[in-house]
Amino acid sequence: MLKKRIVVCLDVKEGRTTKGIKFQGNVDIGDPVEMAAEYYRQGVDELVFYDIMASADGRGPILDLISRVASQVFIPFCVGGGIGSLEDIRSTILAGAEKVSLNSQAVKNPDLIRQGARVFGNQCIVLGMDALKDSSMPSGYRVYINGGRTATELDAREWALQAVELGAGEIVLNSIDADGTKAGYEIELTRMISQAVPVPVVASGGGGIPEHLTQVLKEGQADAALIASMVHSGEYTVGSIKNALATQGIPVR
Repeated sequence: MLKKRIVVCLDVKEGRTTKGIKFQGNVDIGDPVEMAAEYYRQGVDELVFYDIMASADGRGPILDLISRVASQVFIPFCVGGGIGSLEDIRSTILAGAEKVSLNSQAVKNPDLIRQGARVFGNQCIVLGMDALKDSSMPSGYRVYINGGRTATELDAREWALQAVELGAGEIVLNSIDADGTKAGYEIELTRMISQAVPVPVVASGGGGIPEHLTQVLKEGQADAALIASMVHSGEYTVGSIKNALATQGIPVR
């Protein structure tokens, strides 16, 4: 079995790390630079930084803050939020990110995925996808944008396949139904997308206890699990989660 990854997510709003449930009721939980440094010390494999208001506010990424976070971590660092052009991708990578996550902007301009992959390589281009259960869609899940606020006509499975064809080298798949609930990942959705695409899939939304990660990495066939609330609350450390996974026979980096 290939080694799995633990990814910590920092949702950032107005320069501060924030946490909500199903994209609602966000509260300030700390300074992203200090938190990034702490998770790096704890041994996290990758860090994801989402500026959750950038697209909705119609602005680009906060490069100064990205640069300060990047100075604290020496692991793969992915940045999303408001990246709507090749110039945005370039400036984000120059600020210290290894990868960029394209979500709302990729839906509005799918060619951005192709352009980004051509110029910077597939490994730099991550599709961020927020999906919500919807029985009217072929896969049973509809894609949402603008921080989960705006429904699209895109089917989750079809959009994943299209994005990979355009050049996305990885998918961070977030279940809006499970987001922030700490009640477990959306296994059915994760498995469906993992089986459909030939690139790594990072499961996001719902991680609350180490058993949830075990389940999504095994049954959901995810390549990595993204966590936030679990570690932000101080209930778990990255190390304690990795130890728990090891006892379940899941090799992690």
